[in-house]
Amino acid sequence: MIEVRPFATLGQADHGWLQARHHFAFAEYYDEDRVNWGALRVWNDDTIAPGSGFAPHPHRDMEIITYVRKGAISHQDNLGNQGRTEAGDVQVMSAGSGIVHSEYNREPGETQIFQIWIHPSQGGGAPQWGARPFPKGKRAGQFVTLASGFAEDTDALPIRTPARVLGATLRAGESAEYRLGTERHAYLVPATGKLQIEGATVNARDGAAIAGTEVLVVKALEDSEVVLVDVA
Repeated sequence: MIEVRPFATLGQADHGWLQARHHFAFAEYYDEDRVNWGALRVWNDDTIAPGSGFAPHPHRDMEIITYVRKGAISHQDNLGNQGRTEAGDVQVMSAGSGIVHSEYNREPGETQIFQIWIHPSQGGGAPQWGARPFPKGKRAGQFVTLASGFAEDTDALPIRTPARVLGATLRAGESAEYRLGTERHAYLVPATGKLQIEGATVNARDGAAIAGTEVLVVKALEDSEVVLVDVA
């Protein structure tokens, strides 16, 4: 099955410096039908004004993946980690037993991110942070694993849950396959472009909740940048 969640139906928050859309219940937005999708708990589509951002705040027991769509995000935390993650690249924070961090847009223009939260396999553990570039050229015409909790995905950023975050760039008319498995849940969002999945059309920044599919086939109707999460 596939349920398309049009961008216009997502939760919305206007904080002035932050324009946010929520694919799942978050903060003041609540929808009992959109609390989670398997272990996937949060998918926020954030636009952050230049010179602004999230002041230091705590997290614990959550795998937090940030996919930068435009601009860059600058991270700093109480463990001494700091870094700048640019468009197309990914950062991962395993909050574990607790971490305090900030994320700012220190760029001259707006920054756009997907922030994805996945429940860990178990609570606690030492918190960790990491980031790395993932050149879009290497994702051309195929899904590439960006973050993973599976040992065989040695080129991906590690997360502490049996899940994957993947990206693909597809030209109009191209298709890509991903072996999901009928017991798994997938959630897919085109950062740009337009897709066809199992006869359904998914526009830029729409969400697609997918289950019961052994092999997921995604066809680009326009040049598209795609982010996919595979969870139990």
